[in-house]
Amino acid sequence: MPTPPDVLAALLRSDPGRPRITCYDDTPGPTQGERIELSGKVLANWTSKAANALQEEWDLGPGSTVRLALPPHWRSLYWALATWSVGATVVLDDEPTDLVVTDDLSLLGDADTPAVLVTLAGLARSPGADVPPGVMDEAREVSTYADQFAAWDDPASTDTALRAGGEDTAYESVVPQRDWPREVRLHTAPSSLAALLADALGAWALDGSVVLSRGPVPEGGRAGRLESEGVTVDAAG
Repeated sequence: MPTPPDVLAALLRSDPGRPRITCYDDTPGPTQGERIELSGKVLANWTSKAANALQEEWDLGPGSTVRLALPPHWRSLYWALATWSVGATVVLDDEPTDLVVTDDLSLLGDADTPAVLVTLAGLARSPGADVPPGVMDEAREVSTYADQFAAWDDPASTDTALRAGGEDTAYESVVPQRDWPREVRLHTAPSSLAALLADALGAWALDGSVVLSRGPVPEGGRAGRLESEGVTVDAAG
């Protein structure tokens, strides 16, 4: 079975310019109305930058744990892929880890745990709030890391890739098999990051792409949006 890094590499071999994640944000707040689209190449670049930060700043690799305290969002996807690129474990449960990656300032009070503050807005260059000492400001710092990544070590196929809901999933089985068609254009509106990771990995493993809707259904529904995006499978329907 492919691992997440295998899936990302296959997307680049297939067509690096094709859109792989398109995010519509209907969440009330500063990101409302955003439409963000990442090609395979751009997704890989963000993943490489974040993975280089994980590896160079905190020496994370196989056996390390990274808590992603983030909503279902396009930024959450590349942080998950970055964690898997270094061979570490993505943790979605509230438990002690080697690093916390979050958009929630209230989770940054533990000075003993390194952290990254993520700003969700697509064009943000600062979080609009004071960043606690010792916390990496993603909006300012992650873009300074290299676009190419080489892992110092690789995980074993039986190492834990994902911990969610008290259950561990190994690298050899974290990419789900779905009965969707090849090159699926999947629409999803998941309520959890775990569900988004499963949907995205399942679609990408089929050389497909994802249209992510965040927030409440807008007035008039989503039918026009899905038609214009060429959605072939609606997992939110």
